[in-house]
Amino acid sequence: MFNDISDVRVGPKQTVRDAIEIIDANRKQIALVVDDRDQLLGVVADGDIRRGMLRGATLDAPITEIMTASPKVARQGQSAAAILEMMSEFEIRHVPVVDPDGVVTGLFTVDDLRQPVESTTPVVLMAGGRGQRLYPLTKETPKPMLSIGDSPLLSIILTNLRSQGFVNVFISVNYLADVITNYVGDGSRFGLRVTYVHEDKPLGTAGALGSLAGVISEPFIVMNSDLLTHVNLREMLSFHAKRDAKGTIGVREHVFEIPYGVVNLDGAVVESMIEKPFHRSLVNAGIYALDPLALDLLVKGEYMDMPTLLGQLIEGGHDVTAFPIHESWLDVGRPEDLNLARSESDKWKNP
Repeated sequence: MFNDISDVRVGPKQTVRDAIEIIDANRKQIALVVDDRDQLLGVVADGDIRRGMLRGATLDAPITEIMTASPKVARQGQSAAAILEMMSEFEIRHVPVVDPDGVVTGLFTVDDLRQPVESTTPVVLMAGGRGQRLYPLTKETPKPMLSIGDSPLLSIILTNLRSQGFVNVFISVNYLADVITNYVGDGSRFGLRVTYVHEDKPLGTAGALGSLAGVISEPFIVMNSDLLTHVNLREMLSFHAKRDAKGTIGVREHVFEIPYGVVNLDGAVVESMIEKPFHRSLVNAGIYALDPLALDLLVKGEYMDMPTLLGQLIEGGHDVTAFPIHESWLDVGRPEDLNLARSESDKWKNP
């Protein structure tokens, strides 16, 4: 149990953005909303944030707008077995411990009470691209093998997968494939079983999956291999399964400022004017959960990009859902992104 809640504490006047920063920093996937006496007012877990984003809540909304106001709690002295049973019954991963006055004295997480179970779920890493935007750095080094601190990007990704319990990994390779295969080998150095999918030519962001039809028989994760993120992929798979989706797209909120005053019209009549407004959109984060059904839509050796594949699922009457990713995330695709990743290399080390 964690007795010091200083790194999970958030005040009721703070914002969703503040809670996300606290959750990303503490890596426990929860923030406790408390008053100035540490009396528990509510909790904010990953699911609360994702549901809030899907409802349209902005990151600057008050934390009280999305928090769970009556969370399940444990009392001091309650047994670990009883707490674990509560977690299982209500499908929760965190239980604050409170005293008779409702003051938080600690926090249990499911990982405190049981060891993570290995997952047979396959993860497919797309690592065949040429990394042209990072040339000449990628002239002799494939993008996934560029260093972030003292480790290649791909090493950070693989270590993170293993820490989440994944053991079966497929890596799609093409450009400078030998550099990747020589480094990763069979994956045993990472505690993984790695199988390679060799592309004879670039097949797009989904085409290489055509070789896995009949090989993968359960829902699986597909992830670009130039991403750094702390997202919990098992939570994404659970989200995917609960909604009976055939495809799920990880999405991020992207905000940009329009550098001009925007004029809204009704015909030629000005209805309103907004000075330099912010525009918010959910954008593709390069992480997907797919059912094996998707593999049947691919032809081995033929080009296919992921939006086209997901579009075909939708056209076939299948549900494709969006999984909001609020955790730290960085697409290392441009020189400035690579420089940022390197300047924050300690942030991406696995706990």
